[in-house]
Amino acid sequence: MFLVTAPDLTLPLSNPVLKFLVILMIILIAPILFNKIRIPQILGLIIAGAIIGPNGFNLILRDSGIILSGTAGLLYIMFLAGLEINISDFKKNGPKSIIFGLYTFIIPMTIGTLAGLYLLNFSILTSILLASMFASHTLIAYPILSRLGVIKTRAVTIAVGGTVITDTLALLVLAIIVGMATGTTDSAYWTTLSIALLLVGFIILWVFPIIGRWFLKRYEDSVSQFIFILVMVFLGAVLVEFAGVEAIIGAFLAGLALNRLIPSTSPLMNRIEFVGNAIFIPFFLISVGMLLDYRVFFKGYETLKVAVVITTVATISKYMAAWLTQKTYKMTVDERRIIFGLSNAQAAATLAAVLVGYNVIIGHTETGEPIRLLNESILNGVIVMILITCTIATFQAQKGGENLSMELNEDNQGQTETNPEKILIPLLKNQPLDESIEFTTIFKSKENKDGIFLLKVIPSEDEIDSPEVQEARRIMEKASKTIAAADISLTSILRSDIGIATAISNVIKEQKITDILIGLESQTTLSNFINNEPLNSILKKSNVTTVIYRPAQPISTIKKHLVVIPRNAEREIGFAKWLAHIWKLAINSGGKITFYCTQATSNTIRKITTKYPIEATFKIFDNWYDFLIIARDVRPDDALIVAMSREKNPSYHKNMERIPYYIDKYFSNNSVILFYPEQINPGSANAINLTNASMTEPLEMFDELGQTFAKIFRR
Repeated sequence: MFLVTAPDLTLPLSNPVLKFLVILMIILIAPILFNKIRIPQILGLIIAGAIIGPNGFNLILRDSGIILSGTAGLLYIMFLAGLEINISDFKKNGPKSIIFGLYTFIIPMTIGTLAGLYLLNFSILTSILLASMFASHTLIAYPILSRLGVIKTRAVTIAVGGTVITDTLALLVLAIIVGMATGTTDSAYWTTLSIALLLVGFIILWVFPIIGRWFLKRYEDSVSQFIFILVMVFLGAVLVEFAGVEAIIGAFLAGLALNRLIPSTSPLMNRIEFVGNAIFIPFFLISVGMLLDYRVFFKGYETLKVAVVITTVATISKYMAAWLTQKTYKMTVDERRIIFGLSNAQAAATLAAVLVGYNVIIGHTETGEPIRLLNESILNGVIVMILITCTIATFQAQKGGENLSMELNEDNQGQTETNPEKILIPLLKNQPLDESIEFTTIFKSKENKDGIFLLKVIPSEDEIDSPEVQEARRIMEKASKTIAAADISLTSILRSDIGIATAISNVIKEQKITDILIGLESQTTLSNFINNEPLNSILKKSNVTTVIYRPAQPISTIKKHLVVIPRNAEREIGFAKWLAHIWKLAINSGGKITFYCTQATSNTIRKITTKYPIEATFKIFDNWYDFLIIARDVRPDDALIVAMSREKNPSYHKNMERIPYYIDKYFSNNSVILFYPEQINPGSANAINLTNASMTEPLEMFDELGQTFAKIFRR
């Protein structure tokens, strides 16, 4: 007989099961309750942490377990910020991020130092260290903007880029001031710090991507991939700590380093965001709340004075930096709100700085009491500042984000396609289904959550219970589970028909399919597949965009996509639609794009890149009889993309028949994607008019094609 001992309910709770249960209940209930009174979820979790913490009802102590979980959540926020940045936008807005980073560092440093010297009567070292805390900030409001779908906007990109600059500078000031206070800032210190920062930066930004690409190419298990990502995040954090800089910088740099390897629409990205938003980030917010103590207002005039001064200085100086950025770059009021909301919250680096400064003893009083670089009044005042700035930041970011999100939605009203994107994946023999599903998550538009169809053709209804059909059902069920990891639903179709081409043609009409994706094994001989059934029949019986994908490695590990485009491609009715797929590949996979095309096509695509920027280069290519010249530019981690054409259409070239043979012989070790664009049936009146048209501005001539880009790439 076993005796069961009741859990200890004395406060603070010591039973790990009870503690974890309380925290999970807060993560579940707090956002629901605070949403009803229109308080942001993030602020609700911070307040909940204050209520249950040692300064509230003392349900749970802020012990090592809470600190560990909170630190992991903070690093996770910074990692996600680096991971979700659009690299093209980041480079485009790089100068703006630098300017904002300098604004949001210099202004708080200047005002904060003067306030410390003349309003609070602190020493010069204490005043500078205090000012550095105002200069730094934490992206507390980032999850709000992520949920609102505005993280790709320039305001967020500028603010995130500026965060790296100002936090790095602020933490360097912290290291310098502490060194000066303890007398360790000699020439060897500066040399060691500089070398360490350069070495660590090189390892994270250049070596991490190499390791990541190697791992993701060889290990496809979802759990192993997720754990590997966590290892890289914390490894980056530890490395920068060895260099003498706060860990949050390393987590952000790890996000930037792995950015191209984790597609934004992939199942891996979905897992990373889910775990972060469900566990890690809430733990961090609750741990911050546990630091708050309402009793500091009753501990004397000095604490209240410090709290009022530093909160006012921090808020005003951050607002000035956001306002100057708005005026400098002619941004909207809502963009300024977002920048201010992201930059006003003081938490991570501020806590690090105040705790470090509090623990630095610079002398002793006559009675032997330690004289600290930052005294207890500053420590308590900073905690109050954290609560107030986080409150202001969340409200400002939410208001600006909601308004900007509504504007983006209004801009796209009236642009809804009559035929929304629907992708059909025919289930062929020996098809690499996992690779096809992964490619589909990157290839599709972001709005497409239920427009993926998987088709298996059986000879007759009589064979519905045959082993072949049962195997098809098993494969379809597995595919549904795989794609569900990316928050996408899959429609499986089991159809009896006289042939796969006829079945596909019928499904296209019934389901209004817009794209067909045919996946091939890496060993498949393209020339045999393309020049034989069923592809010939598929191309003849349908004119929708048809994609043939032969992977040699995971699409997320591709460094560069080489896109070969024939003459007059811009004169095809499906030009913008298949080109939009190239844009999605570039944005979602992070791979660079090199276009090989005529000057006319190059001019057209360049105009698109001015509005929808990607990392693209152009090379003039016009001789399809000399197709192999491209082989000189292809590297092992590159993918070859070729825009093909059906016969008698404007962009058709008779040497296209030789392309599969060239690929088999010279590009056998590379991933290959062949696009057959949507085209008008040859011989129709529309085809004749299209052939004679001068389409130097295809997106203006065909308004619906311009809407294709506008709908997919909302900004």
